[in-house]
Amino acid sequence: DVIKAAGPARARGHGRAGRRPGGPDTRGEILSAARAEFAERAYDRASIRAIAGRAGVDPALVHHYFGTKEQLFLEAMELPFSPPDVAGEILTGPLDGAGERAVRAFFAVWGDPVRRAPILAMLRSAMSNEAAATLLRQFARRSILSRVVAGLDLPDRELRVEAAVSHLIGLALMRY
Repeated sequence: DVIKAAGPARARGHGRAGRRPGGPDTRGEILSAARAEFAERAYDRASIRAIAGRAGVDPALVHHYFGTKEQLFLEAMELPFSPPDVAGEILTGPLDGAGERAVRAFFAVWGDPVRRAPILAMLRSAMSNEAAATLLRQFARRSILSRVVAGLDLPDRELRVEAAVSHLIGLALMRY
């Protein structure tokens, strides 16, 4: 009988064989898998498909819970800010105030002890582990820097943004 051959999951129309549907701790399992995948492969090489495979779920379920790879990374790393929001704060307003807005946005996050803790942990990891440094660099470049660079109409804008971020990270290291 065709229904028996397809298996109970297929007979009820529930996904592919070998993949389980979302359960009570599926979200937590996906986060654990994402943390491991990002640690092993860094941000650029980690994929939703690989994370889903590691968690034993369909990639669509990862998208259902987290949306994009960037959103999954934010939750997996427990970052207390939204990169699009930070980039938007920096770019909203006249060009000659962008530097001041960048400093204010940066220290708004760093100035709050609760929000600072996970970022500081990530930064400390990046200082002592090359894989963590690569992960942080890739994520920052894709999630924040590229948005700010795209929104500026300046010569050498990428170099300017990277120099400003380097300076701000140096301040954070010295201060915190």
